[in-house]
Amino acid sequence: MNDLMDWFRDNLWAGWGLLAMALAAAELLTLDLTLLMLAAGALTGGVVALVLPGLVWLQITVALITAVATLFLLRPTLLAKVRASKGYRSSLDSIVGSKGRATAMITGHSGEVKVEGQVWEARSFDPTITIEEGEEIEVFSLDGVTLSVYPTNRPLTQ
Repeated sequence: MNDLMDWFRDNLWAGWGLLAMALAAAELLTLDLTLLMLAAGALTGGVVALVLPGLVWLQITVALITAVATLFLLRPTLLAKVRASKGYRSSLDSIVGSKGRATAMITGHSGEVKVEGQVWEARSFDPTITIEEGEEIEVFSLDGVTLSVYPTNRPLTQ
């Protein structure tokens, strides 16, 4: 165990590399690019460790500066490009077309539904229709955090 610690102390670049790989792998679970930016910081810390192995304070400083810079400068640009790409649908947009159930009476102005296990504010797609509690609904659109819904057991009138 002591030999392993000595080896890592002498080859700190490997520790930085393992950290970068772990963060990059964890990014695959989140897909929000935050962990990837932290992995970039760890990678630059590893490069500094490879070139200047004795300056741990410089390795940490470079890693932190890189991580913060990529988080605030690169990540927003990359997220904007991803969200603007053809065919992108956010998780909120994917709720359109889902079916659910009214958990309170729904009017053209207010109401509440449960869709995919989550409770949402809702209003009737057709303001002249009232949807009773317990009726099945379909989500037509999303306006902020309010769903525009219509009962599935009635023909669409609008």
